[in-house]
Amino acid sequence: MSSSSSLIQGISISVSDDDEASGKVRVRVRRKRNRHPVSAHRRFLRRAARLGGPLLLAALAVSLFAYEYYRLSPFYSSTSSPPPPSPQASGNLSHADRVRKSCLKMLDTEMLQNLELREPPEQNLPVKKVVYRSSLPHLEDNISSHMTNSRFNSFTGYQSLTEREESFKLKETTAVHCGFYSENGGFRVSDVDKDYMRSCRVVVATCAFGGGDDLHQPIGMTEVSVKKVCYVAFWDEVTLSAQHEEGKKIGEDLRIGLWRIILVRDLPFTDQRLNGKIPKLISHRLFPMARYSIWVDSKSQFRRDPLGVIEALLWRSNSSLALSEHGARSSLYDEGNAIVKKHKATPEEVKIQLDQYRQDGIPDDKRFNGKKALAEASAIVRDHAPSTNLFMCLWFNEVVRFTSRDQLSFPYVLRRLRLPGVHLFPVCARKDLVNSFGHRRKVKPLAKEGR
Repeated sequence: MSSSSSLIQGISISVSDDDEASGKVRVRVRRKRNRHPVSAHRRFLRRAARLGGPLLLAALAVSLFAYEYYRLSPFYSSTSSPPPPSPQASGNLSHADRVRKSCLKMLDTEMLQNLELREPPEQNLPVKKVVYRSSLPHLEDNISSHMTNSRFNSFTGYQSLTEREESFKLKETTAVHCGFYSENGGFRVSDVDKDYMRSCRVVVATCAFGGGDDLHQPIGMTEVSVKKVCYVAFWDEVTLSAQHEEGKKIGEDLRIGLWRIILVRDLPFTDQRLNGKIPKLISHRLFPMARYSIWVDSKSQFRRDPLGVIEALLWRSNSSLALSEHGARSSLYDEGNAIVKKHKATPEEVKIQLDQYRQDGIPDDKRFNGKKALAEASAIVRDHAPSTNLFMCLWFNEVVRFTSRDQLSFPYVLRRLRLPGVHLFPVCARKDLVNSFGHRRKVKPLAKEGR
């Protein structure tokens, strides 16, 4: 049925075919609404409703900020939170550093200020003394048994497979290769630097050879630690030149910031990664009077109080060596495959190493003593007791014999030596320990023959 509609002076008239046929017309009058004026009170309520939500959110944000500011201030202390940074370091802490919940349980600031240095605990091991073969009579020119492809040289000494096997047999006095085998071996530092290194009792060390990375200043330490701890960075002349070009020059006190720069000449390896293993793994050979040392890769920034870290990761758990569990893998054989895939070593190098480890009976287990069997070694906290020194020497020798990837050889030494007091802390604790920035530039290899 069709219909039409018209509007005349406010009157709506609807006409249908049926109406027209019957002669009837229906009229519907549209009434206008009477709009009452809105009162000022109602207008206020409407505006308040529109603005109330944003104002409430802003108030909550301000309250949360005030709470976090108070929680992170020196007036708020808790044994479950990291200590407030010293005035020296507070300007370098980012907002994320301050707000992030700590996984590394540190003592509060007052307790750290009064922390006394302890002697390393005695481990239940027969090893009482480690004798380095550099101090024993040896013939430097007796190299007929040296492997042509070996990286052993007059710095490392020439460890045979028989000597390697003997080094894992624990004795009261154990003789091992551990670098500095010959006066002609290299890694030379000045007498002034040697005297300084002998004065150190606690060390935080890093290195950058071949240009390497920039120097990241440590943060988060107490004033007591600044006075008691040696912060040492090992550079070669290539790194020194690269840093000078960027305007970073060593001061009259031989420092850049907190770092005491040790200039190393005559590096023993063409592979700069291998040169870096010297201060990383055998720091007890560089700092003969030190009780403790902390290693930090050059790509990382140390962000905690060193004495507090030693207390948290060594003393509290009665440990002698602490480093992080690996974040991605658990098996050394899986790590070997990853190294090849990422082109960090040749397939042939990795195969030789893993074949030897299989021959020595190392299983493809992903757990060891309830922890991951694989570690991430960008930060190492250790004492300098004889048993720990032995462990680090054997680890260094494996790195020289096989690939430079120290994460691949660590599980082997751990299983063979079975050193008690090795603490593999969780990955989150490593992230609390250091800020990682990645490598800035590719290192320049040494263009010379091995020794």
